Amino acid sequence: MLFLLSPAKSLDYDTPAPADLAATAAHFEGPRGPAAELIGLLRQQSPQQVAALMKLSDKLAALNVGRYAAWAPRGTARNAKQAVLAFDGDVYGGLDAKTLSTAELDWAQAHVVILSGLYGVLRPLDRLQPYRLEMGTALANPRGKDLYAFWGSRIADYLNERAAADHTPVVVNLASQEYFRAVDRQALKARVIDCQFEDWKNGQYKIISFYAKRARGLMARWAIQHQATTPRQLEAFDLEGYALARSESSPERLLFRRKMAD
Repeated sequence: MLFLLSPAKSLDYDTPAPADLAATAAHFEGPRGPAAELIGLLRQQSPQQVAALMKLSDKLAALNVGRYAAWAPRGTARNAKQAVLAFDGDVYGGLDAKTLSTAELDWAQAHVVILSGLYGVLRPLDRLQPYRLEMGTALANPRGKDLYAFWGSRIADYLNERAAADHTPVVVNLASQEYFRAVDRQALKARVIDCQFEDWKNGQYKIISFYAKRARGLMARWAIQHQATTPRQLEAFDLEGYALARSESSPERLLFRRKMAD
């Protein structure tokens, strides 16, 4: 069973990673890899073009133009950091990878996949260089008008390869719609299970973005710590007050709800 996560816009390269923590190479990096191809396209963009393309401020556009210029075909201990420690958004606050044990991170390496506009796919310990390229970016490329066309079926093919060892392959989608759209469902051979999280507010349950993002990270953390390998195990997820809404769930959609005290 594989768990899919979205990346984060916020990055943390100030906090050093443990010196003895393993680091691995991303699947689609390398001098002739897809990531390098995208960097080549991004290097052709001026700061003004990057600002318009990604709806960034001039300051952020200049920062990322600098990142593209500095990006190397292969990550190293000097220019990169393990992805699960470098990403620093709401999802990764819930995952809290820095408090996972080495054995837990090893399990995550085998079962968690982070989707990425630049890298396509990342394992938790893959080296990540600083970048900004959201999957929904309309970056024209030889394969089409945007990154969905660029990645095509490559991400699904990778997931098929990773899940091939399972007799009944399952992908647990904890990613956003923007990122999961990059997985070609026609090419994907695994069963997909979506996990959704709702909180009680103003007299009804609803998806609240911040809490839902954090809950995706919490679910990934729970799965890692319990070494969950079947969908049935996920029904027991209970971190920070969430519980399965059994009557509202289905085999392909697990809905978890929380009603916090006022």
